[in-house]
Amino acid sequence: METLLLLFPQFSYTTQKQEAYCRMLAPGASRALKMKEDSSGQKDKERKSRLSLFLTKSGSHENVSPHKKKNAPANNVSPESALQWSDSFEELLSHSDGVEVFSQFLRKEFSEENIEFWLACEEYKTIDSETKLLSKAKYIYTVFCEPDSPKEINIDYNTRMAIQRGVAKPTKGCFEAAQLQVYNLMKKDSYPRFLLSDTYLRLTGRRGPRANMFRRRSRSCVFDERGEAAAERSAW
Repeated sequence: METLLLLFPQFSYTTQKQEAYCRMLAPGASRALKMKEDSSGQKDKERKSRLSLFLTKSGSHENVSPHKKKNAPANNVSPESALQWSDSFEELLSHSDGVEVFSQFLRKEFSEENIEFWLACEEYKTIDSETKLLSKAKYIYTVFCEPDSPKEINIDYNTRMAIQRGVAKPTKGCFEAAQLQVYNLMKKDSYPRFLLSDTYLRLTGRRGPRANMFRRRSRSCVFDERGEAAAERSAW
């Protein structure tokens, strides 16, 4: 082996040089990769921080009226007015107090993003300035429609992709399909539960159904001559 190395000394030298080079390169490459990952993670944190700050400043449509405090009870609502909300979901949304109370209910169910998105879309359709329309469209997409957004709504893939394409040059109908899906979700799922909630029943002066009203009578049994149980008809 020593003779072979003497005859071909470049083999030994090249191998040693490559090994040394790899040892020098590996820590640097590892550090560079780690710095890149840290930088990417830091950018994500900064982006989320800026978005959270933006949401805090904008209010994120969490209050229907800027003069009302979050989760403040609607004490000024009369039972007669509250009863009108049960006529239809449209009737509920036509009353500012109704929207506020419904929003409080959705917060308890951790689905307040639905009413906030619907309100944002209603405001979006009133904008006339192209510059403000573009800014508002990007805001709605970033907060409610973008995958893994802070208040992501539940819409289908095709609708989400259509919004993503339309945000670049938005129109007033950019969010109509998504708004309709969220509207139907609230109407069919959240609204019926709201009408049975303690929040709504207290406003209307009603009481929820008592458990003993639905308690089923136990079936009486008699035993025949063979010792088998048989239902007694007079027990019902």
